[in-house]
Amino acid sequence: MTQSAVKSSQIGERLISLDFFRGLTMFLLVSEFTSLFSQLTVPELEGTVLYAIGTQFHHHPWNGLRFWDLIQPFFMFIVGVAIPYSYANRVKRGQDHAQILRHTIKRAFLLLFLGWALAYQGPGEHAFRFQNVLAQLSVTYLLAFLVMNKPARTQIIFSLILLAATEIIYRLFPIEGFNHPFVANENFGTWLDLLYGGANLNGHWVSFNAIPTTAHTIWGVLAGQLLMSKRSNMQKLKILVIAGLTGVVIGYALDPVTPIIKRIATSSFVIVSGGWTILALALSFWVIDIMKQKKWSLFLVIVGMNPLFIYLFGHVGGSQFIEHVIHPFSMTLFGWTGELMANIITSAIVLYLLWYICYWLYKKKIFIRI
Repeated sequence: MTQSAVKSSQIGERLISLDFFRGLTMFLLVSEFTSLFSQLTVPELEGTVLYAIGTQFHHHPWNGLRFWDLIQPFFMFIVGVAIPYSYANRVKRGQDHAQILRHTIKRAFLLLFLGWALAYQGPGEHAFRFQNVLAQLSVTYLLAFLVMNKPARTQIIFSLILLAATEIIYRLFPIEGFNHPFVANENFGTWLDLLYGGANLNGHWVSFNAIPTTAHTIWGVLAGQLLMSKRSNMQKLKILVIAGLTGVVIGYALDPVTPIIKRIATSSFVIVSGGWTILALALSFWVIDIMKQKKWSLFLVIVGMNPLFIYLFGHVGGSQFIEHVIHPFSMTLFGWTGELMANIITSAIVLYLLWYICYWLYKKKIFIRI
């Protein structure tokens, strides 16, 4: 989108469905710090509906797709959707493209630094790990911005080139012992991480994921540009639904050829998760911005307006501190329900208090951004 394409009527408008989608994603992310859903997979619940639900809040161990595998694609896609809106607002304030580019580069480096800081595990551990979502986002965010002003077709082609390049590199990598593209710890991604001592051999996550998952952020930019366009809301919804369904169908169809593996971000995974992500945005857009069902969404919109704060607060131990304070009281009040249920209630209270901090910031009009 060029500066001339930015219409004054579109600048400054807040896309409530995006805030809701962002808030939902961050709310789910911080729920991980409370162990709320992971407690549903304790042995005593095995075979129950609750256990099946809880399983969906764990990453798939390798080949397959669970709901929790969509959270990072949601996050990276949402950042992309917001880029055209942020760009338009900066243009409105009188900034030119060069100034915005400098800000983008600074922001990318700050995201990388925060990602490194959060992933650092103390003395003796490698400080520069790239598997953290913020470190990965620093790459996807910058690359998506650099092609943002290109035609939509060019952006799509660039994203597909990244996926094709990833596929070729993994399949044709020649080093013995690391030439099994879809085997854990025996692929190009692991080899690359071993070079700098930052390999994640237990979880099988690889730093190179930032390259193929850049497609998620680019597709987010395209979705943002679509939502800012002059098309009617129903036309926008139709395009989103068609794009989302196309991604889901193609992604699952590719699975027999290229397995759907989040931990190394295979092309099939990126495509299918991208499809589900676009459909999630389409649903939010339809319910909130077309059907005007906004009041009930405020609970998550509040979280979506301070996403960086709640993510960092949870990561640096904020949720553990809250849990440490309330645990004696919650166990005293709800211990009669049994240890498992009391722990679940405690986690739910911690999650609510994390939300309340966002609510307090919202009421005070404090919004932490970089």
